[in-house]
Amino acid sequence: MKSQLDTLRHGRKNLTNQVALVTGATRGIGLAIASALAAEGCNLILAGRDEKALRRVSRELAPAKIKIHAQPCDLRDPQSIDDLFRSIRQKFHRLDILINNAGIAHANFTIDKLPLPLWKDVIDTNLTGMFLMTQAALALMKRGGTIVNNLSIVANRVFAGSAAYAASKHGALGFTNTLREELAPKGIRVIAVLPGATDTAIWNTFWPQAPRQKMMSPATVAAAVVNAILLPPNTTVETLQILPTVGVL
Repeated sequence: MKSQLDTLRHGRKNLTNQVALVTGATRGIGLAIASALAAEGCNLILAGRDEKALRRVSRELAPAKIKIHAQPCDLRDPQSIDDLFRSIRQKFHRLDILINNAGIAHANFTIDKLPLPLWKDVIDTNLTGMFLMTQAALALMKRGGTIVNNLSIVANRVFAGSAAYAASKHGALGFTNTLREELAPKGIRVIAVLPGATDTAIWNTFWPQAPRQKMMSPATVAAAVVNAILLPPNTTVETLQILPTVGVL
């Protein structure tokens, strides 16, 4: 008789030749997810603001022998997103997986001292950018597709001095949950990822002295994300909350 593990392995999705778009793909969790998807044979569209970094990552992933398209994209700019999806339609004609990973943080400011331009930049990138990217992607996604929104543990917690970041992530969680309800009848899965402290460059923005040795690695988060994507199409991990064993730092 087959074991339950054998049954699960047999029913898992095969990502070979599927097409995945990863935003914020040049470093941290985005890069780790792109690498993990490449290992599964997934063709990749890599998006980010740094064209030089995109070329470097494309070279690093080239040995996976998959199709890779890297294109600079600024989520704050609807025209930049339109240009990206014009290229996707020309090169791939479809999209199977969307990883909304790109995001920014900000230095600690109490609300009375938080500059409006900084507030707008964080909201435009983390929330409005996710909305615009998702809206564009839906035109290319069919039943069996998966959308993963990387949100942060801050999506359901607050920390003093992080009002813009917290507001963007709380809003993104509400957006994600609404999106799941709308897409469930269409057979498109939506996964909210809420990672705790992860050793990425974002800490340089608001806590440069953070204890990196206590944090998770981006590869650990990426493994959890890809395992959730690999589950059978009739199964959804709605919320993937993953924390360091020590808890919140």
